[in-house]
Amino acid sequence: MNGKTPESLTELIPVSLLTGFLGSGKTTVLNHILHHPGMEKSAVIVNEFGEVGLDHELTVTGAEDMVLLNSGCLCCTVRGDLVNTLRDLMMLRLREDVPSFERILIETTGLADPAPILHTLMSDQLVTNYFRLDGVIATVDAVNGEDTLNRQFESVKQAAVADRLLITKTDMVDAKVTASLEARLELINPAAPRQHVVNGEVEPEVLFNAGLFNPASKGPDVERWLQDEAYADEQASDHAHDHNHEHTHEHDVNRHDDHISSFCVTYDEPLRLDALEQWFDTIMMLKGPDLLRIKGIVNVAEMDKPVVIHGVQHVFHPPAVLDAWPSEDRRTRIVFITRDVERKTIEDTLSWFSDSRLQVNPSPKIGAV
Repeated sequence: MNGKTPESLTELIPVSLLTGFLGSGKTTVLNHILHHPGMEKSAVIVNEFGEVGLDHELTVTGAEDMVLLNSGCLCCTVRGDLVNTLRDLMMLRLREDVPSFERILIETTGLADPAPILHTLMSDQLVTNYFRLDGVIATVDAVNGEDTLNRQFESVKQAAVADRLLITKTDMVDAKVTASLEARLELINPAAPRQHVVNGEVEPEVLFNAGLFNPASKGPDVERWLQDEAYADEQASDHAHDHNHEHTHEHDVNRHDDHISSFCVTYDEPLRLDALEQWFDTIMMLKGPDLLRIKGIVNVAEMDKPVVIHGVQHVFHPPAVLDAWPSEDRRTRIVFITRDVERKTIEDTLSWFSDSRLQVNPSPKIGAV
């Protein structure tokens, strides 16, 4: 992967995606955090169809579609391709035509499917040369949240792929309503920390540094990123399933037509590289659109070091080979968040490809970061 080390990846500019359904309070949150002193070296990309404009006093920088907020943050509007917007921002930064921002926050429209943006951030070579995906932040409205989740699958998808969930407007509803919504979100996405937000007031540190590479430690933090322990609770144990060396913890959501399942597959034995690659090719071909998000650390038989994988639907970030295992745990652990994909499908296909009796020709694609 271009010879990059984990340390060099932390030097790439982190990009966070702020998503959430119409009226869920994204822009209110954005307006609040951009007033925070720690956000002055940030660039914000907003969609021109955003529901509410930023309430800051604006000063035009002279660059088309870009303004400098009085907080010191740079703000620009997406009117075309996101890649072009990111490229233009980076060129302006390199020429010192705009302040040298250290973070980018992208606000989507309320109806947006976050997957295409994640695809761009994970796979476009121009983008990955300068930027890295930090995480996905989703706002969910406590007043209308459950009804929206029942009626709009995009809102379920936004919550399912999020690394952080912000429950807004909790001051406007009874505590029982909020508790019911929290229980629903726990089923959809058990690994995402949830934060109650009133009037958009939330500290930036709650939202950021959700990615694999932790700027504080200047290296990978797999445990924090993977959060696989979130799937190993009492409910998941009721669904525990042994298959060869495999153990799976699952949260099954079949209420209100969500069709979302989230589970962590664990393999004790190392997996062959060729089998792993062919397995991913197969499940992406068969179930790509319904693999909402995949994260994992893999013990590959031919390697001494762990391989980290990260995918959204049919797009996978180039696998990263870490310098060392993050702990004594050498098991393969892969988290899946899927729509209408049975756990058994994942288990059976992986078992089939990893069967040592299969004669397959390896064609390694995995390279070191």
